[in-house]
Amino acid sequence: MLDVTPLQTAVDALADRLRALPQSRLSQGAAAEGLALARELATRAQLIERPAEPPRPFPDAGMFAVGDQLAVAGHDLVEALRSAAAGPAGTGPDPDAKVAPAEELAEAVRCVRATAERC
Repeated sequence: MLDVTPLQTAVDALADRLRALPQSRLSQGAAAEGLALARELATRAQLIERPAEPPRPFPDAGMFAVGDQLAVAGHDLVEALRSAAAGPAGTGPDPDAKVAPAEELAEAVRCVRATAERC
């Protein structure tokens, strides 16, 4: 079973930090960084869940919602990775997957941590 705890922990910590930032910090770029990361995580999740379909756009709900948007997108990716690692009906990883779930997980954790350093 794929341990997605590092991604879930990193996403939750950054989402909480973004929720607590004052408007001045959010407007200085933290909200834009958070939204860009949320969009990237949402795209990754969609490509895992529906690789044959183009990803749907991720909306901008405003700077005060970016923490919640990041949490939702991150948790969606966590669930997509869990499902991909389990494979069809729990048979194991999908052999047709373009990127192994563990590799995708590691890259997502790196992206979240890098964004956290900039925010």
